[in-house]
Amino acid sequence: MEDSRIIKTEYSEVMQKSYIDYAMSVIIARALPDVRDGLKPVQRRTLYDMHELGIRYDRPYRKSARIVGDTMGKYHPHGDSSIYEALVVMTQDFKKGMPLIDGHGNFGNIEGDGAAAMRYTEARLEKVTQEAFLSDLDKDVVDFVPNFDETEKEPAVLPVKIPNLLVNGSEGIAVGMATNIPPHNLAEVIDAAKAYMKDPEITTKGLMKYVKGPDFPTGGIVINKDELLSVYETGTGKIKIRGKVEIEKAKGGKTNLVITEIPYPMIGANIGKFLSDVAALAETKKTQDIVDISNQSSKEGIRIVIELKKDADVNNFINMLYKKTRLEDTFGVNMLAISDGRPETMGLKQIIKANVDFQFEVAGRKYKTLLEKELERKEIQEGLIKACNVIDLIIEILRGSKDRAMVKDCLTEGKIDGIKFKSKESRIMAAQLRFTEKQANAILDMRLYKLIGLELEALIKEHEETMANIYRYEDILERRDSMAQVIIKELDAIKKEYGRPRRTVVENGEEAVYEEKKMEEMEVMCLIDRFGYVKTIDMPTYERNKEAADGENKYVFPCKNTGRICVFTNMGQLHTIKVPDIPFGKFRDKGVPLDNISNYSAEKETIILVTGQSQLNLYRVVFATRQSMLKIVDGGEFDVAKRTVSATKLQEGDEVVSAAILKEQSNIVLQTAEGYFLRFPIEEIPEKKKGAVGVRGMKLGNKDYVENVYYTQNSTENFIEYKGKKMELNKIKAGKRDTKGIKPRI
Repeated sequence: MEDSRIIKTEYSEVMQKSYIDYAMSVIIARALPDVRDGLKPVQRRTLYDMHELGIRYDRPYRKSARIVGDTMGKYHPHGDSSIYEALVVMTQDFKKGMPLIDGHGNFGNIEGDGAAAMRYTEARLEKVTQEAFLSDLDKDVVDFVPNFDETEKEPAVLPVKIPNLLVNGSEGIAVGMATNIPPHNLAEVIDAAKAYMKDPEITTKGLMKYVKGPDFPTGGIVINKDELLSVYETGTGKIKIRGKVEIEKAKGGKTNLVITEIPYPMIGANIGKFLSDVAALAETKKTQDIVDISNQSSKEGIRIVIELKKDADVNNFINMLYKKTRLEDTFGVNMLAISDGRPETMGLKQIIKANVDFQFEVAGRKYKTLLEKELERKEIQEGLIKACNVIDLIIEILRGSKDRAMVKDCLTEGKIDGIKFKSKESRIMAAQLRFTEKQANAILDMRLYKLIGLELEALIKEHEETMANIYRYEDILERRDSMAQVIIKELDAIKKEYGRPRRTVVENGEEAVYEEKKMEEMEVMCLIDRFGYVKTIDMPTYERNKEAADGENKYVFPCKNTGRICVFTNMGQLHTIKVPDIPFGKFRDKGVPLDNISNYSAEKETIILVTGQSQLNLYRVVFATRQSMLKIVDGGEFDVAKRTVSATKLQEGDEVVSAAILKEQSNIVLQTAEGYFLRFPIEEIPEKKKGAVGVRGMKLGNKDYVENVYYTQNSTENFIEYKGKKMELNKIKAGKRDTKGIKPRI
C-alpha cells in the first residue's frame, strides 16, 4: 500500500485562495486588455496565430474554423466560441474604430444579427494589422513566453506602433471589475502621442487639443463636451451621446424625421428596442404626431424614418425622442487596463505615456537587434575585403592543407604546421594571418566569382552602407531625440495611410426640453374580459354598448384616464397599472393582456378584485382567505406608486378567496368546502393595516377550507345556487364570528 499524507487545512482558506487565484486569472489573462497593445489575450493570440499561418492582407482568405482551431490548439485553451466571437468583433467596422481582421462572408450586422458559423466564413489580416501590429516580431522586440503546454512560444504583448487601447477601445467584465473604453480617432490619438513625445509635461487638457473626445464608428453627437476633461483625467465618467436626426419634407406638407446616425450603445438589439419604444409612444397616446415608422437601414448605413403629421411640433417631438427613447444614451467610461501586470484605472495621459514608453522600449530592442546584425555583417565584409587583397596566399594555404580545420587554424591563429607552401615568403605571411572565426568561415564559404573586380567594388560599397547603418543605429540608441524622430516618422506614415476624418461630433448640447401635452382628465370605463385582456373606452361608447360590455367582460368599472387601476390577486398581491398605459379606443378593439403592462402573471396568480384607484380611496376593502382569516383595510392604504406591493399578509399555505369593496353590505357569509355556512355582521370584522394577517372568521374542520364568500344586506333577498338548488342567504341562522357555522337543509 502506498504511503499517503492527509494535509488538514481550513476549508475557508482553501476556498479563499482558490477564488482569488481564479479571479486574478480572469482579470489578468482573460477579460482586461494590456495598456501597451490594447489587446486581450484571446485577441492577441488570434492575430499572432494568423501571422504565423501567413494569412496576410495580400494573400487569399482562409476559413475562420482553421484559424480558431489552430489558435485553440496552440495558444488559447478555452472554448472555440470565445475565440470566434473575438475574431468576429475584430472584423466589425461598426464596433471597432479600426477593424484588425478582414472578414469575408457574413460577420453579423449593426442590428444585432450574429455572424455565420465559422465553417462558412473566411478571414485574413488587415494591412494595418500586418504593418502596425506584427511587423517587427522577428527582431526580438517583445518577450516570448511558453504557451499553456510549453510546446510553443507566444508573444507576451504585440509590438503595436499606435495607442490601440484608445483607437479601438475595449469592453470586458472580470471578477469584481469591468472595463469600458470608447473608441477614438486614429489621427487624433497619433497627434496626441507625438505631442507627448515632444513635451512629456503636457497636461490632459493639452492632450485634448488633439483628442477632442471619443470617435464612435456609428457617429452620433457627444453633448457633454465640458465634462470630458474630468472623464479623461480620472479615466471614469459618463459620455452622453445622441443620434443624428435630419428633417426632410415629405408629400402633402408632412415632415419626415430621418435618423442617420445612432448612439454607440444602441447597436445590436437596441435598434429594434428603439423602434418598438417609438411605436409604444403612439400606442400609449404619449404623442399623436406619428403617422408611420420604418427602418430603411442597409449596408450603406442607418436610415430610420419617422413620418409625422402636418401640424406636428418637430423640435418638441425630437426632444421627446431624446427623453423617452435611447436616441439619447449614456456611455459609462471606465478606462481599466493591465499595466505592469496589475489592473489600473488610467486617464488619457497615463494611457498615452504607457504606450509611448512601450514604443521606446520596442524601438530600443529593434535597433539593438539591427545594430548587432550590422556589426556582424561589418566583421564579415572586412574579412572578405582583406581576403581579396591576399587571395593568392589563401589559395596557396587551401591547396597545401589536408582539411578544413587546418585551413581555419591558419587563417585565425597563423598555425602553419603541416601546410605545404611554395615559398618561404608565403610561409612567413601565412603565420601572420589573424582573421576572426566568423571571417574565416565566410572566406571558406566564399565562391570564386566573388573575385571578379566588379564584385569586389560591390563588396566595398556594401561595407560603406553597413558603416552608415551602424552609425545611424548607434545614434538612435544613444540619443532619445533621434529615436523619437524615428517613432514619429512611423506614426506619420500610419496616420497618412490609415487616418480618416472624425465621425462623432463633440459639442455642448442643450438639455432636451420636452413639453408633454397634458391629458384632459375624464372618466372612462375599464373592461377586462375572461382571458385577461384589458382596454378602456369613453363613457358614451359604454352607454351605447352597455349590455354587450357587461355580458362579454368579467370586470367592468369606471376609472379616471389619468389614474391607476388596482388588481388584487389570490396570492395577496396588489398590482397597480397606469390607465394611460392601457389601450384606449373603440369598443371592438381587442386590448392587451394584463401580463404585458403589469407584474401580474396569469400562470401564477388569479384575479380576485379589480377596481379604479380613485374609487378605492373612498371605501374600505374586506379580505377573506382560504383559512378563514378576515380583516378590513382602509382603501387609502393601497394608494401606492409601486407597481406591485403586498395587499395582505398570508399564513403559510393560505390564499385570498375574496376581496370586496365595502359599500352597503351588512353581513358576510362564509361557505366551506364541506358545506358549512356562517353568517354574521360585518361589524364583527376588525379594521387592520394591510400588513396584518387579520382575525379568524370561522372554525374549520381538519381538512375543511373556505370555498366561497358572499355579502348580503339585511332587507334584501340574496339568492345563490348551491348543489343545483336555490338558496336564500339571509335565511341562514345568524351566528357569531369564530364559530363553526351550520349545515343548512336543502
